[in-house]
Amino acid sequence: MATLSIRLRVDFSDSCSIGPGKITLLESIDRTGSLSAAARALGMSYRRAWLLVESLNTSFRRPVAALSTGGKGGGGAALTPFGTTLVAAYRKFEGELARRARAAFAGVARDAKPAAVAKVTRRRLPKHSAKAGGRKSARA
Repeated sequence: MATLSIRLRVDFSDSCSIGPGKITLLESIDRTGSLSAAARALGMSYRRAWLLVESLNTSFRRPVAALSTGGKGGGGAALTPFGTTLVAAYRKFEGELARRARAAFAGVARDAKPAAVAKVTRRRLPKHSAKAGGRKSARA
């Protein structure tokens, strides 16, 4: 049977959403205690990570992460209690949704081809003739 997976994005408003990328970043911040280390671990630039966290911190009424600038003692990053709650709620809902999806699609998931077999092949479309009322081919 093919592996069924869910990619969940939750939109709280037009300008406030979370998905697997932001949640993974928050989990990495929680694990490393550093925004730069979290970004490196995910193969992401520091700027991209900072922009994502900043967008989350300004999209909610409460911040999801607290960032402190570097310096002599070094900087750091940590999830706020709200950020920890947000990550936990997302992961819990994602797990529940995955279980429901496996049950709902059990009858059809086994017919999904593995990725290597399901490759889309590119075929040439026939050229249209100007005499037949079609467009002229750019190569003609």
